Amino acid sequence: MNALPDDCRVVAVCGHEAAHGEALRDLETLGVVVVSSGRELYRAVAERRPGPEQLCVVPMTLGRDPRLVADTARTLRALPGGEGSREPRALLAEPFGTTTHLIAWLRAAASRVPVTSSLLVTAPAGDPFDDAELYRVASLVHRYGHHALVEVAFTGGDPDSAEGVRRCLLLGADRVVLLPAAFAVPRSPAVPGPADRTGVRIECAGPPVSRAALIRVLAERVADARRRWSERADDGITAGLTAADDHGHGHTHPPGEGHDHGHDHPHDHDHDHDHGHDHPPGEGHDHTHPPGEGHSHSHMHRHPSGEEHDHAHSHPHTHRHSDDVHSHSHPRPHPHAIAEGADRAVRSSV
Repeated sequence: MNALPDDCRVVAVCGHEAAHGEALRDLETLGVVVVSSGRELYRAVAERRPGPEQLCVVPMTLGRDPRLVADTARTLRALPGGEGSREPRALLAEPFGTTTHLIAWLRAAASRVPVTSSLLVTAPAGDPFDDAELYRVASLVHRYGHHALVEVAFTGGDPDSAEGVRRCLLLGADRVVLLPAAFAVPRSPAVPGPADRTGVRIECAGPPVSRAALIRVLAERVADARRRWSERADDGITAGLTAADDHGHGHTHPPGEGHDHGHDHPHDHDHDHDHGHDHPPGEGHDHTHPPGEGHSHSHMHRHPSGEEHDHAHSHPHTHRHSDDVHSHSHPRPHPHAIAEGADRAVRSSV
């Protein structure tokens, strides 16, 4: 689907990746309501308009802001006639994208930049976990690309774009290309020390998703949400509430420490320790094409044979008993290039 439906009012709810809506104002020319999360979203959705039109809310994240999805779900649940109603006030679509999509989009953009250039992956600053995710994204763009130098910078954060450029120049770069990892496109900073930097070029590659692709993906999300409601009476809110459950402080323990916490939530411990990696049905291989874009591959695993694919691994947990000593033997971890399971898959019809 390439066009937004006429009988459905689309609300694009934005967080820091879209400068809280400012980066996507041009969508309003298509009839899309662009709002930030919270009260602005509530007012936009609670407003009743004449006619039989549906209302669909799309969280405009590229994967680094799962809290935007959860906050949007909570706002929609608070509306009269919300979750579980025969005719819900609004449908919650799946997020615009995931970090898997973002990596593929950035790799496609990087492929159009000369390999002699240095890349500076930039995005508006979020919370510490959103910012840490940008480093992971940039690392994968670097690993599976051909550019020798890939740095990270934040708009409104540390390091900012000017500092990121300075680092690239100190490392010997004479051309730095800003690669936005968000809807918001930063301004190219001035070259530091211009008297000593003759011939240095600083450019911006533009947004990771073209306007045409953005509209196509937005239409896909709306169509999927409406189909889900018509087929299963699922308004998407329940799933959205859990979007940020795995986002935040890692629940890890140093060696020798116990599992003594005062948390209210239960911890399920499977003594078999089956460390499997789950994939949605039909998505056994991570051969990702960015939604709305061309044939760009995001290979998450590299094997010596040259085949790059994504599959589940089960690491058995062996118990050995000798003189009442309970020891555990773990096999060596599979030598994959990246950590798996970090992304929540979002289906695209492309």
